[in-house]
Amino acid sequence: MTQTQATLAGGQFLTTGVRADEMFIREELSEEQRMFGRTAAEFMHKEVLPVVDRLYQHDWDLTRQLMRKAADLDLLRLEIPPQYGGLGLDLISAAYVGEQIAMNPSFGGSLGAHTSIGTLPLVYFGTADQKARYLPRLSNGELIAAYALTEPQSGSDALAARTTATLTPDGRHYLLNGQKMWITNGQFADLFTIFAKVDGDKFTAFLVERAMSVESSR
Repeated sequence: MTQTQATLAGGQFLTTGVRADEMFIREELSEEQRMFGRTAAEFMHKEVLPVVDRLYQHDWDLTRQLMRKAADLDLLRLEIPPQYGGLGLDLISAAYVGEQIAMNPSFGGSLGAHTSIGTLPLVYFGTADQKARYLPRLSNGELIAAYALTEPQSGSDALAARTTATLTPDGRHYLLNGQKMWITNGQFADLFTIFAKVDGDKFTAFLVERAMSVESSR
């Protein structure tokens, strides 16, 4: 890592110069990267674009079916490490695939939320047990992921969140109480990364399966 890369923080990438060797252009993509891009584009043209009207009508069962088809083409496992059922590919490959999936914003949002904010926090920060338990099922589409941060009174200001996590008297579990909104895949996801405050100030995230919720509904 260069000194320039090491010192960047927050929005500094908007004002800091970028060297030519830190950039990539489409013409420099490898054949493997192009192959994944073609696979994604063909999937979108054949499977997704013909049914966009149903997607915009909130046909969640169809969305799940398409996610499983995308998984069969390895499109959900690009950045997941191989030991957990993924391909462990580079960010450029993932970005190029994402560009193709984005040709439809509805499905692109669902797949993108699953593979990025729904999965990568677990890849980067999950325990070994959590990774072994969930990543293989996220990579094959058995589980669909969502990321629950935003609340009615907190969006960009994440620390204004009011959702609380309270340890049960036996010290074995946390009870989460609060309200989340604008959660992509929230209607049909199976695994949620939910942010809450412990003891009023310790802001952290919990992995919550839909079945764990006392108010769960499909």
